[in-house]
Amino acid sequence: MSHNHTHDHDHVHDHCSGHAHSHGHGHHHHVDPNAGDLRIAFAIGINFLLTVVQIIGGVMARSLALIADALHNFSDSISLVIAFGARKIARRPSDAQMTFGYDRIEIVAALINYTGLIIVGLYLVYEAMLRFIQSEVVDGWLVIIIAAVALVIDLGTALLTFTMSKTSVNIRAAFLHNVADALGSVAVIFAGTLILLYDWRLIDPIVTLMIAGYILWQSFVEIGPVIRILMLGSPPHIAAESVLETLRAVDGVADIHHVHLWQMNEHQNAVDAHLVIADGCWTRADEIKAAAKARLMQEFDVSHTTLEMECTHHACSQPRTIGH
Repeated sequence: MSHNHTHDHDHVHDHCSGHAHSHGHGHHHHVDPNAGDLRIAFAIGINFLLTVVQIIGGVMARSLALIADALHNFSDSISLVIAFGARKIARRPSDAQMTFGYDRIEIVAALINYTGLIIVGLYLVYEAMLRFIQSEVVDGWLVIIIAAVALVIDLGTALLTFTMSKTSVNIRAAFLHNVADALGSVAVIFAGTLILLYDWRLIDPIVTLMIAGYILWQSFVEIGPVIRILMLGSPPHIAAESVLETLRAVDGVADIHHVHLWQMNEHQNAVDAHLVIADGCWTRADEIKAAAKARLMQEFDVSHTTLEMECTHHACSQPRTIGH
């Protein structure tokens, strides 16, 4: 009984000695967060307009490829709306409800976007298959004109979001949509030309399948890292073993266990762990903790660290090295 009591006492001692969280907030965001808002708002407006024009044109020209491109464009506009809203929410400071802040809303937005794209891609595959069975007469000229307009707008939107896509997974999702759209428009122009020259109707569903295939491939590749962050997976570029080695190498650390390594958001890595302080070093516990934090920051860019200190006599019994 008295043993437990001392154990608790040690934890209290630890809290008193400044069991501090080092927050690296705002440490990656050198960009003025509001700078891109107007650009995104403009891109959204143009894309919605374009979708309407493409769908009307696709129905009039009876071109599935044009409608496919329009649906992709529409998912683009939606993705931009989600990205835009998420950026706004992500800027809110942490509060009692969301103690980690609102940054992760961008990750949720990216997940919604990619899931939507996968659904659009599968729907287009289904429609294209039906077209192979029963082909339609397609108005080549109308297809070419509308796709050309779409191409110009897609390239414009891609340029608007390009600079911002480098720092945000959420904006990158929107940017990739635009690039895919531009490629889709090129394919549709190509299809329209072949229909005009050779009345080759099957090119319409073939191009539709190409657009759908690209959408699906891109979404499956990108959705993985997003799910990993939401599942509190370790940062892909940091090996848990190296983190353990680094912490064990700190002078005065006898052992380490209950290690958690995750990503707070796309740019911030976090670690929490129990450090067992070597015999006779307890008076230097704060100094050892500071050294451990500094090393994590330096070697792995870990900006959020929580370390619990234990003395060798009262360390957790048979702990797991990683996780609880």
